[in-house]
Amino acid sequence: MTTADAPHRGALLVLHEGDDIAVATGDLHARDSVAVDGGTLTLRGDVPRGHKVALADVPVGAEVRKYGQVIGRATAPITRGDHVHGHNLGFEEGHRDHQLGGVHATLEVPPGPRPTFRGYRRSDGRVGTRNYVAILTSVNCSASTAKMIAAQFTPQVLADYPGVDGVIALTHQSGCGLVPASEGGRMLLRTLRGYAAHPNVAGLLVLGLGCEMVLTEQLTTRAGTGVFIGMPSVGTPPPAVDPVLADIPADTVVESLTIQEAGGVRAAVAAGVAAVRRMLPVVAARERTECDVCELVLALNCGGSDGYSGITANPALGWASDRLVAYGATSALAETPEVFGAEHLLTRRATRPEVARRLLDRIEWWKAYTAAGGGSLDNNPSPGNKAGGLTTILEKSLGAVAKGGRADLAAVYEYAERMAPHQGFVFMDTPGYDPVSVTGLVAGGANVVVFTTGRGSVFGCRPTPSIKVATNTATYTRMTEDMDVNAGRIVDGTASIEDVGREIFDLILATASGHRPASEELQIAGLTIGTEEFIPWHLGAVT
Repeated sequence: MTTADAPHRGALLVLHEGDDIAVATGDLHARDSVAVDGGTLTLRGDVPRGHKVALADVPVGAEVRKYGQVIGRATAPITRGDHVHGHNLGFEEGHRDHQLGGVHATLEVPPGPRPTFRGYRRSDGRVGTRNYVAILTSVNCSASTAKMIAAQFTPQVLADYPGVDGVIALTHQSGCGLVPASEGGRMLLRTLRGYAAHPNVAGLLVLGLGCEMVLTEQLTTRAGTGVFIGMPSVGTPPPAVDPVLADIPADTVVESLTIQEAGGVRAAVAAGVAAVRRMLPVVAARERTECDVCELVLALNCGGSDGYSGITANPALGWASDRLVAYGATSALAETPEVFGAEHLLTRRATRPEVARRLLDRIEWWKAYTAAGGGSLDNNPSPGNKAGGLTTILEKSLGAVAKGGRADLAAVYEYAERMAPHQGFVFMDTPGYDPVSVTGLVAGGANVVVFTTGRGSVFGCRPTPSIKVATNTATYTRMTEDMDVNAGRIVDGTASIEDVGREIFDLILATASGHRPASEELQIAGLTIGTEEFIPWHLGAVT
């Protein structure tokens, strides 16, 4: 029997009634006969796994649908059985009905005891999932010194303090040369303050040079004392306190120093090491206690997406997100450029019209922002995304929003703005660039990250642990030591979306209690190598 005589059963996945395409669940070849919709379809060319196959003829200029939504228009005649990708499918923004709320989901709490995890209760009421000492730099000029200090606290040294998860240097490339009162200046300060006040940071050393625009005092202000943004001109009253700056909990051990006042790099390293040594016994004495699941603040992110992302890992993560929201936790979607084209699926879920409008305002801001930089939002997907089967930003976004499940949208936050606990499903405005996006979410208070990937991103995060979910079995098998969950089993037919979603949910609780996911367990030459991936969003003019 020839290949054409033996249909490949289950090789094509039709996602929604009326779709013009199906997704190949394995590599297909020209003249293969594939079972679909009760009949067979003959491939007119090779189609890699995760890519799209035409189910019907589509004339030039006609819309092409996937997930029941428009993902672009045909730029060349498409014939049933064709490979559908960049050679015959193009982006067109088109029209979307931005309904401002009105679609509400009922998320039921399952019967039985409420889930708990063992976390660190901080004095401001929030709960940490890790217990770190952080060396936070106010300016790039102090970055090397911060790394020198952190390097002194090897696993051998920290073995005497088993309650401490690590000493990390949070360094960046800004802090000077920007206008403090500008949007970019305020965003940087908000990000740094968010990390300083994070519940996963129990000890904080703020390290500056001494002459930068972001002062160490601005990063160490305690609750109720206020933080001023920028320098007022002579004769004007001081500016108001920024309402979105995070106050540092009273039980966080805080010290600060500047390299210039310490007497130079060598002296600052010695002083910094001494400061961290003073903190370690205090931080190590903190103990985990039983905490309700509602204390979790989950960050939802994806990177290196492929044609399986919106079919396997993202909807499974959406199931876990909905379960957390049902219990009263906060779950945050982000990456504004990667919801463009699918934002109408979020606005209709808004609890109030103003929440929907705020999301649409951020979309419009991004259109202007990318245009000013000589680009547009349809510059996405990346080359890796396209190699994995994604053709337009509309297609990518429709798969990306699946991470948010079906819960009502309760709030839209600016980058690095502190997210309220126990709020439900929310959105934070961030770029799609993974480390910048997650930096904003962590600054906003996320105490667990779940990161989905199809191509095999090696993203890791500290001080907030990151769980990695592979969208397909091939990537999971090839990169097992970097992945925690194989969502490819959904397409393989060995697990359902709920099965994998429940596995992710259980792993979130275990990770919050101290289980170390793959990105935390990475070992090189006998040393535990942690990846901070701390990259604040750099916005605005540098002078």
